[in-house]
Amino acid sequence: MPKFDFQLEPLLRHRRNLEKECQRRVAVAAKGVQEIEGDLREIEQAMRGATEDLRTNHLVGRLDLGFLAAHRRFTLGMQRKGMMAAQRLAGAQRQLDEARKALGEAARQRKVIEKLRERQFERWRANLAARELAATDEVGMQLAYRAMAGEADDGGSGGGNGDGAME
Repeated sequence: MPKFDFQLEPLLRHRRNLEKECQRRVAVAAKGVQEIEGDLREIEQAMRGATEDLRTNHLVGRLDLGFLAAHRRFTLGMQRKGMMAAQRLAGAQRQLDEARKALGEAARQRKVIEKLRERQFERWRANLAARELAATDEVGMQLAYRAMAGEADDGGSGGGNGDGAME
């Protein structure tokens, strides 16, 4: 049986590779977002833990102003760190959105070529079926012709009994 040969197979392979590359970029961007979100959670937990420690251990009895000043500096530093992480998160989220958009476009481009391949395959298959039908019809016509030619030879020999004698 003949084999279907899609002329744009290299382009389809290229589009699939581009889509895989876009998937990889989406995964890297998503991992970056998750890491920054983890950093933000750690900052929040550190601030919560320091504030709880201050309330339970250092606001009872005699106040240590040095510790309170250090806690205030720590809190301000963590807030700055949190703001920077939030800005990084916004940038990483934009990158993730752009990567997802590129992935959608790459998938759309791949599907266009795949649809073209499907249409060409269906056309090829219909053409192959038509050729096979034509070949089958030709064989049938030849067999019918030979059968008719054989009857004409048998029936046209002149005699009715086939031995050549006259009655």
